Amino acid sequence: MASKVVDLRSDTVTKPSEAMRAAMAAADVDDDVVGVDPTAQRFQAEMAALMGKEAALFVPSGTMGNLISVLVHCDVRGSEAILGDNSHIHVYENGGISTIGGVHPKTVPNNPDGTMDIDKIVAAIRHPDLHYPTTRLICLENTHGNSGGKCLSVEYTDKVGEIATSHGLKLHIDGARIFNASVALGVPVDRLVKAADSVSVCLSKGLGAPVGSVIVGSKNFIEKAKILRKTLGGGMRQVGVLCAAAQVAVRDTVGKLADDHRKARALTEGLKKIKHITVDPASVETNMVFFDIVDPRISPDNLCQVLEQHNVLTMPASSKSIRFVLHYQISDSDVQYAVTCVEKAFEELLKGGTNLELLTNGTTRSSYGH
Repeated sequence: MASKVVDLRSDTVTKPSEAMRAAMAAADVDDDVVGVDPTAQRFQAEMAALMGKEAALFVPSGTMGNLISVLVHCDVRGSEAILGDNSHIHVYENGGISTIGGVHPKTVPNNPDGTMDIDKIVAAIRHPDLHYPTTRLICLENTHGNSGGKCLSVEYTDKVGEIATSHGLKLHIDGARIFNASVALGVPVDRLVKAADSVSVCLSKGLGAPVGSVIVGSKNFIEKAKILRKTLGGGMRQVGVLCAAAQVAVRDTVGKLADDHRKARALTEGLKKIKHITVDPASVETNMVFFDIVDPRISPDNLCQVLEQHNVLTMPASSKSIRFVLHYQISDSDVQYAVTCVEKAFEELLKGGTNLELLTNGTTRSSYGH
């Protein structure tokens, strides 16, 4: 049994570092709803500059950040947003753009690399017609989670931006893991999102902050976003406590993301030696590893339950696949231990000697959207 839990469910499980906790305790704060929290103001200004945009706004979650962004750009009910059929906004955000904003999603198939075909994006743009909603927005996701953490290139993003501009549309990037993409591609993050009118950036995934995301865009965009944040209940008072931790996360953790990617590749190399699964090392671009179970006698739920008994936490990605997500609190020895445990878990399941009980903590069921 491992001396600690090796938690590979998601990079959302990271705990704040001691430096983050110290920054939270020492944060200079005031009322951010009034707009006078000094730590929030500094952090937002820093993030806007880092992302190459005019302004930024701290929000409680990435889901709220995406929702606010879509609603700012689609401020007339009956608007339509073009987005990937396997994107986080479409699949995992409770249909918020429709239920709250009255925005119609026009889905385009995501390719295995997370892109949407350019010609299909163009074909999805509506021409003015009494029968149709009005296209106002295109949404991209970088990295693309359901495609295995794939990176969208700057050339592709620029091309989509050109299409948006030429048709009078806006471009939003769900950049929950945009720093992973920047590091993996070797492209500065501001250049990677230059074509976007708005970007949401998650701080509580691989960067390790305890709470929050930021959205960035023009000053006019952020002014409208502040109103929607308040409407949605996301206006918080002494939020500088959270921004202080996020500031440390950006400062200290971006430089560690390349190591997360290295460990993901090492994990893949170990997994590909196990005969009961298939995994493609070439598909691992950032911090996510997906593998398929090829033995029909074993389900992802079963395997996850046995791994949990060995203190390795993970979750199914589909009816036949499992996802591991690396982050800075996973060591090289944790990677090797996880590989060993996957091999042992298959042996135990195939011998039929493992007593599988229903899980009570939800770690392997209905949690695919993290």
